[in-house]
Amino acid sequence: MPSEVVLATRNEGKLAELRALLAPLSAKLRALSEFDAGAAEENAPSFVENALLKARHAARVSGLPAIADDSGLLVAALDDAPGVRSARYAGEDASDADNNQALLRALKGVPEGKRTARYVCVLVYLRSAEDPTPVIAHGTWRGVIAANPRGAHGFGYDPLFYVPELKHTVAELDAATKNHYSHRAKAAKHLLSLLHEYAAQA
Repeated sequence: MPSEVVLATRNEGKLAELRALLAPLSAKLRALSEFDAGAAEENAPSFVENALLKARHAARVSGLPAIADDSGLLVAALDDAPGVRSARYAGEDASDADNNQALLRALKGVPEGKRTARYVCVLVYLRSAEDPTPVIAHGTWRGVIAANPRGAHGFGYDPLFYVPELKHTVAELDAATKNHYSHRAKAAKHLLSLLHEYAAQA
């Protein structure tokens, strides 16, 4: 494993979670903002492709290996929207609160039993900007969209994403609990396993 890796996100919530989840890596995890780089354009139709766009951009501007996350919310009653547009569901400059309100409007009148959803996360590791064999990991977390926001922790759709087995929305969970169960936690565990396999084969 290299001594430094850049995390291809400007989202402070994601940065904090990724640093905690990827702590077993021996590398120093640096933020993309340290390199004074703008964000990559996320215009691909899939989480994998968007994660690759972000990872290649981060590796290019930093000169370091990169890890990128692309994640979002898929709601069954909305044909898996907001999907790859989760961060921009209410518009290009939408806040988390804007997106949450847009989601509630879209689900108005949909009964609780039809409000099933899943969080998905794709993590990509690139050795360089032109790496032809990216390491790709996935994670999924299933839940239900609540009728009203609850909780003050997390970010994104966490105040609306209710996890029946935990009897709380994600925003009601502390960071340690979220980082045990979440889609990002599952993807990180998968990525660490894959990187360990690659290192053993090197």
